[in-house]
This record gives sequence, structure tokens and C-alpha cells, in this order.
Amino acid sequence: MNFVNTTLSELEKLGLKRTLRIHSEELINYSTNDYLGLSTHPLVVKRAVEAVELFGTGSGGSRLMAGNLPLHEELEHRLARLTGMETALVYGSGFLANTGVLTALAGRNDTVFSDRLNHASIVDGAITSRGKVCRYRHCDVQHLSDLINRETGPGRKIIITESVFSMDGDIAPVRDICEVSRRNGCILVVDEAHATGVFGRGGGICSEKGVVPDVVTGTLSKALGSYGGFAACSRETREFLINKSRSFVYSTGLPPASAGAAVGALQVIESRQVAGSELVSRAMLFRECLKQAGFNTGNSASQIIPVIAGGSSETVALSHSLENRGILAVAIRPPTVPEGYARLRFSVTLGHQLETLQNTVEEMRNLKWN
Repeated sequence: MNFVNTTLSELEKLGLKRTLRIHSEELINYSTNDYLGLSTHPLVVKRAVEAVELFGTGSGGSRLMAGNLPLHEELEHRLARLTGMETALVYGSGFLANTGVLTALAGRNDTVFSDRLNHASIVDGAITSRGKVCRYRHCDVQHLSDLINRETGPGRKIIITESVFSMDGDIAPVRDICEVSRRNGCILVVDEAHATGVFGRGGGICSEKGVVPDVVTGTLSKALGSYGGFAACSRETREFLINKSRSFVYSTGLPPASAGAAVGALQVIESRQVAGSELVSRAMLFRECLKQAGFNTGNSASQIIPVIAGGSSETVALSHSLENRGILAVAIRPPTVPEGYARLRFSVTLGHQLETLQNTVEEMRNLKWN
């Protein structure tokens, strides 16, 4: 397969080739999504171990066969309570949740309206649904409204957006998007992957803003410190997804350890709802320090803070320079972000103390930035 080597060589020349690495535990890690540090929390670990001891290492099959565990339903109940939705359905990952929801809701005669910077799982789900895909300019509610008005066919119209965008750390205008959705009779799906556990006392941006979408999707692998995904929705929509969402129907149920850990994480969040706001405040201070030092942090308003450098090769070199100084901030390059917008992506967590954040800014000042 000559094209494989050719493609890899081209990626190498463009500074876009990716490799798997095991990073030293001694590095200050700004590339983890374990925002609240719950993956190592004693209660979360305990619930994971208890789940394995009770149910074993695997669920044994799809949940519609023999893989539906009481633990799955406890987790769904807690997720619904956290997000303020009626109920929830747990998937094998956040990627599977987004693709599964979109392929169930949209078909050949329907239209999906998707923010241009939505995550790859949303892009793939929209394309796989075989419906028409209209991408609106990032967070541009007027453009979204204009695109909807142009679609006069009888099919369903589905709007989907992230609430906190994974690469830019900015926040979608969910209230305005919800208003457009209701005014035009659309179905609204909001992906709260990077907001769950952090905003809205843990419930996410929609919870914080008082917005109730038709479906909230999310993941258990970020602030909840585990693995898996979910769709929170009405009871009728849950039944619909159980029957029509292929990534749910044909996938093995979430492993007990992951489900148990997620339950433990939700218990911690319920008992300490201010943790997310503490994290957001800490990230705001770090972002302001970066700005004062002359770095371009875009429109970040969350715990995700990009430092936009531009070219891919230059950004990779900067990432390596920081790693040599004991700081892990992975370079993010196209196609994950647009051409010319390669960046170091900093994820602030509760594990980063203020002194650490300030020292990081000083180390970055000492680098050669073009």
C-alpha cells in the first residue's frame, strides 16, 4: 500500500504527523481533561473496584441482550438529576453518544444544522445520518437562523452545538440558539462534554443558563474521570434511542468499572458543587496572566485555554520546548483546528495551583515566540 507511506511522508513534511507517546509523570500536565482530578479520587476508585468485584470486568453483551446492569440505570438516574433532564441513556463513549443520537434523529429527508467548529463525533454523526448537513458560522446565531429559513422542505430540522468548544474553550450562546430552535420547530441537541461537572453546579452550561434542549449529550471521560458517554432527554426520546440508535443497540454495555467510577464521580460532584466554579475562577486568572504576557488566547471563557501560535511546525517546536522545561502542553494542529490556527491547548485542572500557573506563564515568556 504505497499510499500509506506517501501520506505519512506528506504529513511529516507539513508538521502534521501524530505519534503515540507515554509522557513522564513528572511533567506539569496541561493536556488532560480530568478537570476535577476525579480519576484518582478515593471514592471514585472505590466505586470502580466495588463494581468489578460485584459484576466482573465486562457487562457481557449489549444492554438489549444481557448487558444491562443495575449500575447502568443508577448512573442514568444520577446523570438525569445532574443535568436537570427527565432521564438519560448511557453509551460506550461520548463519540458513540453523538453519532448515535444524530443518526437516530436525522435521516435522508432531514437537515442537520451544525456549528462549524463542532467536534469530529458530531461531524461524523451528521454525515452518517445521510441527512443534509448545513454548517453555520461559529456561534453565529443569525447565520444559523438564515440557513434554517432557507430550508423549506418537510423533513425534520436538527440543530447541534457544543456548549464549551473543545479546542477554543469558548461558550456557545445556548439561550439564543434555543430561541431560534423553538421559533422554527427544530430539535435542539447540545453537547456538554467539556461543561459537565464544571459549569452550572456540575450540570453544564444549559443548566447554568436555564436552557432545556431536547437532548443533552456528554461524556464520562472528562470531569467525571471515567469512560463512557450519555444522552439526557425525555423518557419518550430515551425509548426512541434505545430502539433506533445503532451505536447503542449494537454496542456492548459500559464496563462495570467505568460505570461504577462515574457514579462515584457524580457523588463527589453532588457533595461539592462549588468545585467547578473554583476551577473556572482559577482558569480565568491563568488566562488573564497569559493575555497580559502578550499571548493570544482567542475567545476562551472556560477551563480550556488555547495559546494560538499559527504554523504547525512552529507550534510543535514550542510544545517540545515547554516539555523540556517540565510542562506538557500538546500542540493542536489541522485538521483538528483550521489552517493557520495551530495552538498549544492548556486544560486547567484543580490540580494546578495558582503558583504553578504563574510559573508556567513565566516559563512561556522565556520562550522564543514569533
